Amino acid sequence: MPSKVILVVLDGLSHSVAQHAMGHLHAWCDAGRAAFYRLDCELPALSRPLYEAILTGVRPIDSGIVHNDVSRLSRERSMFHYARDAGLSTAAAAYHWVSELYNRSPFVAVRDRHTSDESLPIQYGHFYYADHYPDSHLFVDAESLRLQHAPDLLLVHPMNIDDAGHKQGLDSPQYRNAARMADVLLADHLQNWVDAGYQVLVTADHGMNVDRSHNGLLPEERQVPLFVIGDAFSLDANARPRQLELCGSICQLLGVPHDKPYCAELLK
Repeated sequence: MPSKVILVVLDGLSHSVAQHAMGHLHAWCDAGRAAFYRLDCELPALSRPLYEAILTGVRPIDSGIVHNDVSRLSRERSMFHYARDAGLSTAAAAYHWVSELYNRSPFVAVRDRHTSDESLPIQYGHFYYADHYPDSHLFVDAESLRLQHAPDLLLVHPMNIDDAGHKQGLDSPQYRNAARMADVLLADHLQNWVDAGYQVLVTADHGMNVDRSHNGLLPEERQVPLFVIGDAFSLDANARPRQLELCGSICQLLGVPHDKPYCAELLK
């Protein structure tokens, strides 16, 4: 049966910190209502290439989005395209690079920051362009979109964890506390999302290193979390989802035609 989906991408959250800093999400797991997995991000471990990998299921070396300065529309079909073309509604509260990849490029703040256009792949959006834009505001932006438009697919993409990592590094109180705060913010909304019939995935694009950067092969840079919450997930501890299977798995949940790889073991 088709479901509505919320995808939360906690930018820059390393799996090693997600293991101990996300108390509310792990409470769902301990209660048998969620599952926690480890993914290896695609390479390079940079944001714009990995937004593309998550949202289209295509490797950066194949999509051509190979670093953060490749500023153009994606040439791939994203989960937003598949949902819109199947007559579903889409929304995102996200960093402006997401708008540049799937709606319009270059991003023009006065035109694109607040988007409402049913012809676009992301039909309703609040897009920010400062890395320190507060996560608390971003989650309110996302909830406003959900309550106003009841989208079938909603992307929630805060940046403060990544921002803290670039300023202070992986092994810093600021980075860990940014992760803890994201968990608290999720606690404000998660039950409401589930009660409204959404399947929820919480993941990250890449991790972080002690040098206050990411783009390499270190486990703390490549290993990212995946939490899944909802009655359409198998919660199978033996499932081995891959980052490139997130797009197809979400399309499966939405019940829309697609040609992307997906993780059957992740789903019921």
